[in-house]
Amino acid sequence: MLLSLLAYLCCGAVAGVLAGLLGVGGGIVIVPMLVTIFPWQGVPPEYVQQMALGTSLASIVITSISSARAHNARGAVHWDIFRNITPGLLIGTFAGGLLATHLSTMFLKIFFICFLLAVAAQMLSNYRPPASRDMPGALGTAGVGGVIGLVSSFVGIGGGSLSVPFMSFCNVPLHHAVGTSAALGFPIAVAGALGYVIGGWGRPDLPALSLGFVNLWALLGLAAASFLTAPLGARLSHSLPTAKLKRGFACFLILVALKMLWGIL
Repeated sequence: MLLSLLAYLCCGAVAGVLAGLLGVGGGIVIVPMLVTIFPWQGVPPEYVQQMALGTSLASIVITSISSARAHNARGAVHWDIFRNITPGLLIGTFAGGLLATHLSTMFLKIFFICFLLAVAAQMLSNYRPPASRDMPGALGTAGVGGVIGLVSSFVGIGGGSLSVPFMSFCNVPLHHAVGTSAALGFPIAVAGALGYVIGGWGRPDLPALSLGFVNLWALLGLAAASFLTAPLGARLSHSLPTAKLKRGFACFLILVALKMLWGIL
């Protein structure tokens, strides 16, 4: 039990730094690690992916608060964008979380692998849509939020891999897009985690200390470490060459995706 808590603490520490540093959902790291750990903790194979996704989103509730506070202190959070996009995020992520609890683990794993490869390709190419327009109106922004929320719930992330490119496309400066994305992780995580809790509620074959598809023991370790390290990532994002770091991280994501693919073949 203590060994698993140490693993969760290490996972949360890495996720917290990445959430603040690169503007990507810490779930990109958390989910693969939990998928590896959970079978040893008695999670039934058919629920491993759902439990990893739900727990990842629950941990991002804490990470996002810490990271957003650090970015906001630097004036890098656009609260007007936050207000407009949040209704869509809440609906999309909650609905996606509920839906995911009724999908097969195999489908969710394949979806996650494809998402990892897509994120890695974007990082390696450094492609960003041309900043050629302004943010859409409140309704359009909320609609985009619904799509971001739905995808985020299927991969257990705070949405940064999607919201940062969207805001960059709409002429939001990169550091501000990363900061705003950190704040957006909160409504995504709350709504998504709630969907996984409700969707997994009352299933008798889940291990102890589980609240639906959220494992509370894992959540404790992830949240404690990520809360402490997310501000560090936010500070580093303003001083380190994030472009080079992203390329290295992209190679890491490809290896993780190939490992997960090998495990299901």
